[in-house]
Amino acid sequence: MPVIDFDPPERFIADSVGPAGQRTFFLQAVSGTQVMTVSLEKEQVRLLGESVTELLDEMDTSEELGGSGSSDQASMDRAPLQTPIEEDFRARQLTLAWNAERHVVTIEAIDRDADAEDDEAEPDPNDPIGLQGIRVSMSVAMARSFAQRCEDAMTGGRPNCPFCGGPLDPSGHICPRANGYRR
Repeated sequence: MPVIDFDPPERFIADSVGPAGQRTFFLQAVSGTQVMTVSLEKEQVRLLGESVTELLDEMDTSEELGGSGSSDQASMDRAPLQTPIEEDFRARQLTLAWNAERHVVTIEAIDRDADAEDDEAEPDPNDPIGLQGIRVSMSVAMARSFAQRCEDAMTGGRPNCPFCGGPLDPSGHICPRANGYRR
């Protein structure tokens, strides 16, 4: 399976595009002139950000940042996604790993399930390079910045209903707790 490596990338961010309730979420890796943009679900972004934070906390990587980790806040990448935003593929599987020898975090996004047999997976005739995944290896500081960026991408969505917890549209929604009445 062809996988494109970004080791290390110049940039690796998570962000969203579109109005609240209609946002599309992306991961974008940049190295030189090579830009790869992967679309994914909102829940995948949330879980990936939380998992990176938990992994780094578990590995006790604060020594490598010189203490509390405040140095990564100064280098936080707040720039938007590079344009034009064109999806290279949709992530169906994400993996997260810690390389203890190199002290790097590796994230891999694959466009098909690893359990799928090669015989069943027909190559896309419109895809000239047969791209099926990216692998990004990044430093601890970049990984913490990425996790924060994932958290930031989650904000700005629709507010939750105070009764059922579901997302509220600007026109309201049919709340199950209100027995089907619009709030």
